[in-house]
Amino acid sequence: MASTADDREQSMEVADTIQLNLGELDLTSEDFWLEEADVHIQRNLEDDIVKEALNTGVDLRQYSKQVEKELLDVENASIQDYIKESQNIASLHKQIAACDTILERMEQMLNCFQGDLSSISSEIQTLQEQSVTMNVKLKNRQAVRGELSQFVDEMVIPETMINHILDTQVTEREFLEHLHELNHKINFVKEQSFRDAKSCFDVRDILEKLKIKAIAKIREFLMQKIYSFRKPMSNYTIPQNAMLKFRFFNEFLMANERHVAKEVRDEYIDTMGKMYYSYFKGYLSRLMKLQFEEVAEREDLMGVEDTARRSFFSTKPTLKNRSTVFTVGNRGNILGTDLEGPIIVPHAAQKSDTKYNFECLFRSIHFALMDNCCREYLFLVDFYMASGSASIDLFNSIIGKTLTLYLKQMEDYINDCYDSIAIFLSIHIVYRFHSIMQKRSVPALDRYWEALQQMMWPRFEYILDLNIQSVRDCDPQKFGHIDNRPHYITRRYAEFSAAIVGINQSFPNERVQRVLEQLQTEVENFILKMAAEFPHRKEQLIFLINNYDMMLGVIMERTTEDSKESESFKELLTGRTSEFIEEVLSPHFGGLISFVKDCEVVLERGHTDSLKHEERRVQQIVRGFNNDWKRALEVINGDVMRAFTNFKNGTQILQGALTQLIQYYHRFQKVLSQGPFRNMTIRNELINIHHVMVEVKKYKPTF
Repeated sequence: MASTADDREQSMEVADTIQLNLGELDLTSEDFWLEEADVHIQRNLEDDIVKEALNTGVDLRQYSKQVEKELLDVENASIQDYIKESQNIASLHKQIAACDTILERMEQMLNCFQGDLSSISSEIQTLQEQSVTMNVKLKNRQAVRGELSQFVDEMVIPETMINHILDTQVTEREFLEHLHELNHKINFVKEQSFRDAKSCFDVRDILEKLKIKAIAKIREFLMQKIYSFRKPMSNYTIPQNAMLKFRFFNEFLMANERHVAKEVRDEYIDTMGKMYYSYFKGYLSRLMKLQFEEVAEREDLMGVEDTARRSFFSTKPTLKNRSTVFTVGNRGNILGTDLEGPIIVPHAAQKSDTKYNFECLFRSIHFALMDNCCREYLFLVDFYMASGSASIDLFNSIIGKTLTLYLKQMEDYINDCYDSIAIFLSIHIVYRFHSIMQKRSVPALDRYWEALQQMMWPRFEYILDLNIQSVRDCDPQKFGHIDNRPHYITRRYAEFSAAIVGINQSFPNERVQRVLEQLQTEVENFILKMAAEFPHRKEQLIFLINNYDMMLGVIMERTTEDSKESESFKELLTGRTSEFIEEVLSPHFGGLISFVKDCEVVLERGHTDSLKHEERRVQQIVRGFNNDWKRALEVINGDVMRAFTNFKNGTQILQGALTQLIQYYHRFQKVLSQGPFRNMTIRNELINIHHVMVEVKKYKPTF
């Protein structure tokens, strides 16, 4: 019974629980609201079972009671099931309680583990902090160790370095390597001494002794090399190259003992200065003895007669051929293939009895000077580490005396020189040598080249002024008999002008152009004065044409065709040739020529009536031309070919004359076909123009 009562109580509790869990469907709930009731009703109406009950017409009250009965049955069945499973539920309850106990113990263990982990985490954090601290200390110690190790390495003087500095020859590679190391240690100790490093006192004495020993050995080595320059016939480039291999020696001396470096440099300057001076002085004096004995003098001018002689008491030899003063010939090679050729060896030239022009000696002297100066300047820049104005000053301290000697000797030779072509070639040699040194980046002789040019240009202009004055002072009457061939003065001018213009093309200069224009003007005036000595205009024209043609041919052969001189003489030659053609045609065909010119003027003005009375004149011209034109052509051909020395020029003039004759005859026929001449019977006697042209072709020479 007791169990039944307990079961009933449990059933009541379940029922209460079911009743309490009705939630929103509990109509007895105080929280029920009418608004919500509508919602629940509407929701219930949408239920499939409710819809089916409504559709079948079931009584809801009866249906509700049936549902309640079914619920009660289900409730009772559930209670019975619960009662049947009560023991299992109690067992489950015990098991759950045991699990709770186990879980509680596990919770305690986990809490203990959590406490242990917390302590471990704090310990790990502490270890991490200690590790970071130790890492920083390690890095600091490594940095200090590196600095200190480097400091000690640079401060310590190894025994090998001491042995090599003391015992090894300066030319050995080991000595040079340890000298670099010694120089580095000296600089390092100096730097650390400014920082009050105590260790500097430990090595200062040893470094000082090593430095003194190294300086002594270097000084002795360099002095020996410098003294070797003084040996006669020695090749100074060999010791210079040896010094360049050890250029660090001078750098070491400059850094550690300047007075020793200055002593060595002063000894080098003194030795090399004397050596260069002695060498170039001897070379210059021996070389100038190789100049031709027959040199141009003051009387060897363009306007001086070939027959002029010096006084009886003159001991200087006369030129065998004065024309060589005005021609360049092979002398121009000095600016081309021979410019950088081997220098002249005096004793070899004396042995072979070879003589040279001034410009050849000038080139050899200055090529030797340029070559040695370039080598010396580059050595000074490399070995003594000089640059800019300091390198120029150092170079001048060595070569300055030699350059002064050169300038003095050149001034003496140039002031006594009257060979203008030699002077002009020397000027252009200076231009080219200066350009070569600029390409080599050696400015050492720039002032010397300028001084030479300032010396030679006035002399060149002075000699040309003498030639210009000599041509201006020429008196044609002093030449005696004059023929129509080219005059020797014009030939001299042509050769000289072509030589100067050809040389001047590489480095044009307005000063040259100015003096050449003056000389050309005087020569043209001289030719006109000479032509005026001929009594007849035809002879004057022949003389002018021969001279113009000769000058033009020479100038065009040596220079470009578009040169100013060639263009000028082309115009003069063309003008005189046209005048000569008129002059040579006039004696034979003068009547025809004057008639054509007169009639053309009248016809152009329209005064044809005034020509009606010219029939008789026309008859004379036509019949005279028909009878004499062939003989006249033969005479003209002979005169032209005899008059001109240049066969090609004579041929061109003859062709021009015949062409002009054909043009006049064609114009004559044209005049007769107009105006009152149209109906003249004399027109039937005119020779066909083509027949005249055929005859003219017979006089065209073949080459």
